Amino acid sequence: MTPPPDHPVIPAPRIGVLLINLGTPDAPEPRAVKRYLGEFLSDRRVVELPAIAWQPILRGIILTTRPKKSAHAYRQVWSEQGSPLAAFTRAQAEGLKDAFGPDVLVDWAMRYGNPSIGDRLRAMKAAGCERILLAPLYPQYCAATTSTANDKAFEALAKMRWQPAIRTLPPYYDHPAYIAALAETVREDLAKLPFTPDAVVASFHGMPQRTLELGDPYHCHCQKTGRLLSEALGMELVIAFQSRFGRAKWLGPATDDTLVALAKAGKRRVAIVAPGFSVDCVETLEELAIRGRESFEEAGGTDFAYLPCLNAEPTGLRMLRSILAPELAGWVTLA
Repeated sequence: MTPPPDHPVIPAPRIGVLLINLGTPDAPEPRAVKRYLGEFLSDRRVVELPAIAWQPILRGIILTTRPKKSAHAYRQVWSEQGSPLAAFTRAQAEGLKDAFGPDVLVDWAMRYGNPSIGDRLRAMKAAGCERILLAPLYPQYCAATTSTANDKAFEALAKMRWQPAIRTLPPYYDHPAYIAALAETVREDLAKLPFTPDAVVASFHGMPQRTLELGDPYHCHCQKTGRLLSEALGMELVIAFQSRFGRAKWLGPATDDTLVALAKAGKRRVAIVAPGFSVDCVETLEELAIRGRESFEEAGGTDFAYLPCLNAEPTGLRMLRSILAPELAGWVTLA
């Protein structure tokens, strides 16, 4: 049937996959970092305090002092491609471009900063995506990561007259393809080292202790990932949690304290991996690879290695295809 001449143009139907990661400032400068932190730390999923109590603290001392310090950290890892988090997530989307067939559009977005989730969802809908898989790239489920990414997508969908059908990627902390990919890359990276580690640390992003007490499964997911990876590697991993903030009690043991304790206990050669991060970012490349090394060596350690995340390497892309493909079942027929 031929539409009337004045009918709006409707693109051919497509399927969409939107990879979502945490976010990054647009530049490693205090002003850009302040905008980013203002958005990030105003999220009620991230800081679960009443706004009337939290916002004066945030807009006062935190956004006055922290941006300069954080900008320095970002400058340590910034590249010609920009923020490593954005560069690697973009590379993942590009690497999966043809993974699911010509009618599947793979795009990427940041929960905080650019490109925004709302902008990319609108662009995907305009490109004909009538069904979209939201894929927050957090292996372990947490309200402050997975939930808030989905929340932001639903917020954008609530403003659409013609919404696409939506699915969301479940956490994949114990997915066999994820564990296998981690084990493969850790083995390869350890084999390349000029030393044999006395200990291998698996560092996950920290969360306040109260998130566990409120029912968030994040801590349990991290522990299971660590156990399964230990079994796959045939070695015991030291589990720790990084990136503490504020005075509240956080999940432990803390990564920085753990590195110091290992050195003082005579474990002078250490490797560290970050299984909770889908790609490398300031928390891995600056906090672990730079400051973690400094803490370890100051405590007496002699050899230190940070093992990269899966990023957009072939092993990582195969893993992503393996966990995303089943979620497209019924929408796409894959060989």
